[in-house]
Amino acid sequence: MSDSIRMPEVHINLNIRGMKPSATVAINERCNELLKEGREIFKLGLGQSPFPVPGVVVDELKANAWQKDYLPVRGLRLLREAVADYHRRGEGSAATHDDVLIGPGSKELMFLLQLVYYGDILIPTPAWVSYAPQAKIIGRNVDFLPTNPANDWSMTAAQLADHCAEDPGRPRLVVLNYPSNPTGRTYTAEMLEEIAVVAKQYRLLILSDEIYGELHHEGKHVSISRYYPQGTIISSGLSKWCGAGGWRLGTFTFPRQLRWLLDAMASVASETYTSTSAPIQYAAVRAFRGGTEIERYLWRVRRVLKSLGNWIADKFNAAGIRTLAPQGAFYLFPDFGPLRDNLSKRGITGSASMCEKLLEATGVAILPGDDFGRAKDELTARLAYVDFDGARALSILETDENVQIDENFLATHCPNVANATRRICEWATA
Repeated sequence: MSDSIRMPEVHINLNIRGMKPSATVAINERCNELLKEGREIFKLGLGQSPFPVPGVVVDELKANAWQKDYLPVRGLRLLREAVADYHRRGEGSAATHDDVLIGPGSKELMFLLQLVYYGDILIPTPAWVSYAPQAKIIGRNVDFLPTNPANDWSMTAAQLADHCAEDPGRPRLVVLNYPSNPTGRTYTAEMLEEIAVVAKQYRLLILSDEIYGELHHEGKHVSISRYYPQGTIISSGLSKWCGAGGWRLGTFTFPRQLRWLLDAMASVASETYTSTSAPIQYAAVRAFRGGTEIERYLWRVRRVLKSLGNWIADKFNAAGIRTLAPQGAFYLFPDFGPLRDNLSKRGITGSASMCEKLLEATGVAILPGDDFGRAKDELTARLAYVDFDGARALSILETDENVQIDENFLATHCPNVANATRRICEWATA
């Protein structure tokens, strides 16, 4: 008889059986492995801000590195006040510190929201890669609302109304992300106002993911909370506009009518992550309070992203790759469909095989459209134009704010993105 201990049979939750790692995380890790092997790789997969954290925010982190105590589950009061003030300045919100919940990244808060709120999840596609998997883990029903480039890759009010009319009383959570990851497009005020009318009619809960709001290329982001304040939760954080993805700090701002939902999420948070890093929260107060230094930083960041995104879109369209110019964030969602006949000769029939062959042939890493909820045979992809030294680019603008951000500037200060763009165009049209 063997002396070894027989281990119990392993059972995996059916909701996560067969689930793969997040596509954005996986492509980043794969790129790093290929770089270690000596390959020339252009990292346009993971959407991480290329810009440094503003110096005044870094200074605040240094000054509070000694902070070691557990902070309240809901977050540091000073920070919650700063976040509420931030939304009052930007959107005319009536929020106070009592309406704000702080978490270790907006991603974690989104998970808690879906865990606590019982209802269908409505996701316009293409959509960020983690919305649907989170719902699947929890066991929520997900309904995708496919969009198209004719409507700016955006959900229309009519589309939402048609879906809700099938079962008017059903509880639903609508996830809106704008400026969009993965398309770089955003909603106009008129579009949001029309969606708000439908949301009010069907008593929908809206999670308004505005993590890229400050990266609207014209600095004119508008929140749907202006038109549907009673049913909108605003999600924000430091990762994108403040360049602090690794700091892991997210914020949810609730209408007072949904205080019960905030309370429930805080209760679950107390049993999971307990609280968010103390030094990070103190530093975040400085970020959300804004000021001249932050505004100058954002002005320079927007200039670089707008010029680079438009330049890439122009190059793609000239090569026959149908691409809408970005309006915010640092993403493009090119459609290689017009080149399908040419690509099919190389055995490319869908977005996954297209991105795999592109990586093998050129070293350029982008993500297939089907990772973002699109049909597998659709030749779309997401490109994150972030593989450049953002600190260097900003330093040039700090020296001369009137410098022209033209093709020469981009080739000099964003060489990886410029070279990757040319390689994609050459590969797709070969």
